[in-house]
Amino acid sequence: MIDIASNLSRVLRDIPQGTKLVAVSKFHPTAYIQAAYEVGQRVFGESREQELRQKVEALPKDIEWHFIGHLQTNKVKYIVPYISMIESVDSLKLLQEIDRQAAKCDKIIKVLLEVKVAREETKSGLTMEACRELLKEGSWRSLEHVSICGLMTIASYVDDDEQVGAEFAAADSFFEEVKQQYFADADFFCERSWGMSHDYKVALAHGSTIVRVGTSIFGERVY
Repeated sequence: MIDIASNLSRVLRDIPQGTKLVAVSKFHPTAYIQAAYEVGQRVFGESREQELRQKVEALPKDIEWHFIGHLQTNKVKYIVPYISMIESVDSLKLLQEIDRQAAKCDKIIKVLLEVKVAREETKSGLTMEACRELLKEGSWRSLEHVSICGLMTIASYVDDDEQVGAEFAAADSFFEEVKQQYFADADFFCERSWGMSHDYKVALAHGSTIVRVGTSIFGERVY
């Protein structure tokens, strides 16, 4: 049996105060989430609408759920009632759909813009230039039910801390650019979500305020 309490404690020792840990619970059973909950973890990350809904119904109601996977616009309506933050927004179209569905629920959804800094072609997200264009275009300013709270990125999955660090540093620098240009007076634009089980220590050295850790807490995924 995986000792989730010990694993969680080990990860938390690495994370400075003020940094949020999202325990990535996708593909893991509700019993694992309950075990982490019982030792104080309250923020969990899911990436599939159906799995999220089942877990929300089965688990304590004060859990803060983050959606961390690629999100199709036609799935937004299914997750908005449950979700606190969507960390993977990669288009204006998706932003607008989140706003539309959140209005129906009379809630404001926190979102992060996903930016692609990795050299790997398989990684998703807005290029920095596309992100600049989205923000400059300005339609997002009229959305009343989404709150853009920062950026998210995923570094290349390589055993090269120097490359990973350079990618996180690029994301950190871009965050400062966006903050200064569009959110200088917005205290809510403060989140830099980068770092996972294999690279969160590197991410913490490059400004991360949210780390998304699954395997180091729950073990390998149960598909």
